[in-house]
Order: sequence, then C-alpha cells, then structure tokens
Amino acid sequence: MKIIVLASQKGGAGKTTLCGHLSVEASLNGHKVAIIDTDPQGSLAAWWNERESDSPDFVSSSIIKLQDDINLIKNEGFDYLFIDTPPAVTETIEKVVGVADLVVIPTRPSPHDLRAVGKTVDIVNDCNKRMVFVINGAANRARISTDAAIALSQHGAVCPTVIYQRTDFASSMIDGRTVQEMDKASKSAIEVGELWKYVNTHLRNGKLRP
Repeated sequence: MKIIVLASQKGGAGKTTLCGHLSVEASLNGHKVAIIDTDPQGSLAAWWNERESDSPDFVSSSIIKLQDDINLIKNEGFDYLFIDTPPAVTETIEKVVGVADLVVIPTRPSPHDLRAVGKTVDIVNDCNKRMVFVINGAANRARISTDAAIALSQHGAVCPTVIYQRTDFASSMIDGRTVQEMDKASKSAIEVGELWKYVNTHLRNGKLRP
C-alpha cells in the first residue's frame, strides 16, 4: 500500500479538493482506496458523507491512533491511502508526513503562497520524505504560473500538469462528487487524470523528476 499525504502550511491551497479528486481518480482506475481526514475542520469527511458512491473508503482516525489504523488498512488489502492535513498545525503535519510514501504539496501561483511554501518544504525534508508540487487554482494564460513552476523546481519536482481555477471543482465538492464524476471529458477531469498518472507513475518507480 502506498500512502499519499496532501500537505501545505498555507490555508486555501486546495489540499482537500485535490485529496478527494485524486482518491476518486485512483478508485476509478480500479484500485482499492482509503482516505483519512486529520484536519479538525473535517472538510474531507463532510465531502465523503455527501457521496453516493461507496468508494473511496473513509476511515475515521486521529493522530493518536493513526499508525494503528494504517496497519489495519494495509491488512485489508488497500492499494492506496490518501491523508488530508490541516494548515498551520505543524506538529500534526509532521506526524502525518512521517508516514508518507509521497507528499503532494498544492501551491497556488501567487507571491504570498510561494513565500509560504518553505515551511512545508522544511517539514518534509526534516522527515526525509519525497515530495512533489502541484500548481493549483491557476488562471488561464497567466505568466505567474510559469514563474511559480520555476521557483518551486528549486525545491523539488513540479507536476507538469497545472490545475486551473474552474467553478466545477467547487460545485462538485458540494454534493460529494468530483469533476470526473460530473463530466469525465471536461478539462478539469483531464487535468486530474494527468495529475494522478504523474503521482502514481513516480510512486511506483520510486523516482520523482520535474
């Protein structure tokens, strides 16, 4: 089983949205997938409670019993576990990052977000974990997205697929769905599919390249 952690010390980066979308994409590709929400706000749990589909499986956990729950999930034969984390709570993020095979760091292409990413990078490096950046919530044809990719590449691998800001991401999360489930041919759904291919390929290869 591979564990993918969505982490960012900066609030509003889109961790929960991408966690939900990636977990569904993995499920749609025939994998047995579980998700855990370690954010006290419980946004991922609230999204899952609205879902009609039985997958991915939601596991109610806490930092105290996280490792025990991970062991149980492994024993149940799951292929992937996605874990959403809270912003700013450094101790919680460190503990969750510590169990990751890969940390996905969503970053919006703004100067403020780019300045804030260093704190998350420090946590991942301290835990000696692999990471990949995802430029999330980008505006179409905005030069800053390219500039952000260049800046982030100084710290680690950057997914070549940019996730653009579209209303279907927000509207799908309201009723427990994802953009792929609303319209699998949409631009947003295609971007999520490409992001999942990137993450999964490098997870399996054990390498991350920009």
